[in-house]
Amino acid sequence: MPKRYELPPLPYAYNALEPYISEEIMRLHHDKHHLSYVNGANAALEKLEKYRKGEMQIDVRAVLRDLSFHFNGHMLHSIFWPNMAPQGKGGGQPGGYLADYIARDFGSFDAFKKEFSDTAKTVEGVGWAVLYYDSLNDQLLVLGVEKHNLMHAANLSVLLALDVWEHAYYLQYKNDRASYVDNWWNVVNWDDVEARLRKALGK
Repeated sequence: MPKRYELPPLPYAYNALEPYISEEIMRLHHDKHHLSYVNGANAALEKLEKYRKGEMQIDVRAVLRDLSFHFNGHMLHSIFWPNMAPQGKGGGQPGGYLADYIARDFGSFDAFKKEFSDTAKTVEGVGWAVLYYDSLNDQLLVLGVEKHNLMHAANLSVLLALDVWEHAYYLQYKNDRASYVDNWWNVVNWDDVEARLRKALGK
């Protein structure tokens, strides 16, 4: 029987990211939107379980599409929360291996920040900006991910993910996604991103 997914708790209080991300947004985003992806993934798993037992006929392609969408939504959000830290503990610039890789692969932190921000601001419709570690070529890559699962890169380690679906910012920033992206840098938890890179490197 497939194991079920669970909503992880926030690693800080709902108001910990203010003034950059409001408590109201965090409550709705985590407790409602993220939970909906957990429930959606589990619902797809239940259908697959009944299908495997011969208890239900399903459109396999549709159910797997639902599983991919909701599972990726759950996984990206599970990275998104610890990728951020309360004011005073987040922001600034990274150190360690991450700083070295960014300097090598992007030329400078400012060049990386611009590329990542431009990616976040221009993802079509709804989606994410994601910093990956590519173990095949030992390099960092920034990609835009649409709707959780379109343009999702296989077998790459996610280091840093920024949610640019409207539910992540609209209550506070309205249609000004650019300001949300610019302010988000103040709460980036570089220690978490560094730990993810170290894990990907086997350090």
